[in-house]
Amino acid sequence: MQNKLPLNDKNKDKYYIGISNILINNPLFKAKLFEFFDYDIIRLFQADKNDLNEFANCYENISVPKNFLSEIQNIDLNKAYNDVLSSKTKYITYENEMYPEILKNIEDFPLILYYKGSFDNINFKRTIGIVGSRKSTESARQNVFKIVSDFMNTDAVIISGLAEGIDASAHRAAIQNNLKTAAVIGSGLNFQYPSVNKKLYNEIEEKGLILSEYPNDYSPMPQNFPQRNRIVTGLSCGVIIAEAKMKSGAMISARYALEQGRELMCIPGLITNPNCEGIYHLIKNGASVITSGEDVKNLLNWQIDLSQKEQNNLLGIDKEIYETISSEEISIEGLKQKFDIGINELMVKLTEMELSGLIVQKNGLYYIQGK
Repeated sequence: MQNKLPLNDKNKDKYYIGISNILINNPLFKAKLFEFFDYDIIRLFQADKNDLNEFANCYENISVPKNFLSEIQNIDLNKAYNDVLSSKTKYITYENEMYPEILKNIEDFPLILYYKGSFDNINFKRTIGIVGSRKSTESARQNVFKIVSDFMNTDAVIISGLAEGIDASAHRAAIQNNLKTAAVIGSGLNFQYPSVNKKLYNEIEEKGLILSEYPNDYSPMPQNFPQRNRIVTGLSCGVIIAEAKMKSGAMISARYALEQGRELMCIPGLITNPNCEGIYHLIKNGASVITSGEDVKNLLNWQIDLSQKEQNNLLGIDKEIYETISSEEISIEGLKQKFDIGINELMVKLTEMELSGLIVQKNGLYYIQGK
């Protein structure tokens, strides 16, 4: 029974770290038991059979894991705590003042969050969750970038899960538009998963926040990601679904958003796109349709000035070129036909926009997107 620390050891962090190492895929039971013991983490570790019987009577719909008592009795709290200290891993517990209040409102809140990056200047009262297909279309990624860019230079925070596709596009769009972003990952912090997003992981760590409820060495297993999604939506004032098949992680996130009382918003797409089946199902069942940041602002009832963007302060023909590229993928020849401007001058303007991160050129076409 290694967890029984000396009576004068009141270091609650040891218990919070300990609880993250047991019943890893049963956050609802842990949150409700914590609530049952009046949010006293030390008391939770002193639970006995009588306590669990009383808990079962109070929470009839939540089963008590048979191995719970043996788990809390056998975990070496000192070792778990010292392992975190030696790794210099940063964390916040439920009692920490930095723990987001919005996350405390969900039923199965995490008792502890490990993190990289910084909580500085992250306003959890102004958060937008963005999720969607890992195999997203180019148009969906452009749509995400367009909506995120409408919040350029504001205190809006983009929340997502650092997966391929829409998640990655949302994080990149935030960074490119001088917004804070937080990524909730489905593994311990020792993993940079998926590997294709390693560079993005490092950018978010430098400029935003990476969060996980899992111990450092906990690998990215399939069951982790639906569980991770509840934190993405739980941290969000509203959740945007960019693309989603009927059976997908994004639809799981949509369900979480509704259960948590979050505003659910959908970006419309082609009706012939299988990735939009879930989108139109949600819209038919009451989700809001959005096509701009202004729509998001109005639905969330935010008092925030989006006019400061003003097409990135471009003027004259520069603004006209940018607006054209915003509305369609276009080649330099197509732009030349639309504007009375020399090819050399046009190329200079396009190069300046590329260097500023306003547009992207790929396969001979210019467009705006978050990839």
